[in-house]
Amino acid sequence: MISGRVLDASALVAFARGTSIYAAAAVWTAVEESIVLIVPSTALAAAWAELSEDHRVLEVLLHLPVTVVDDLGQSRARAVGQLGGHQADAHTMVCAQERNWALLTADPGRYARYGKTGVDLEPVN
Repeated sequence: MISGRVLDASALVAFARGTSIYAAAAVWTAVEESIVLIVPSTALAAAWAELSEDHRVLEVLLHLPVTVVDDLGQSRARAVGQLGGHQADAHTMVCAQERNWALLTADPGRYARYGKTGVDLEPVN
C-alpha cells in the first residue's frame, strides 16, 4: 500500500519560508522513506500568491521525486465544488479523503467547516 500526505497552502508556505521545523521534517522524511506528497494545484496557486522571495524553496519541493501535483480537472472540480468552501481547502480535503491520507496544515481550524471527515489533520506549527 502506498502511503502519503497531502499538503495544503499553509503547509507549503511554512515549508518554503522555513517557519516550520515539522513541515521540513515531514518533507525530508517523505523523501527518505518514499512517502508520496500530494500538492493540490489550487493550494499550490494559493501558496505562489503568498510567496515572493521564498519561491525557490517551493520549486525544490515540486521537483522532488515523491511530490505529485493533483490537477483540478473536470471530475475533480465537481467533487471540490460539491464539498464547498474555499476552493484550495476543498481541493486539499478531497485529495486527503480520497486517499485516506493525513492533511498537513499550519491552520487546522480552517477545516472545521467540513465537520467529521475521517481525515487526520497534522498541524505543522
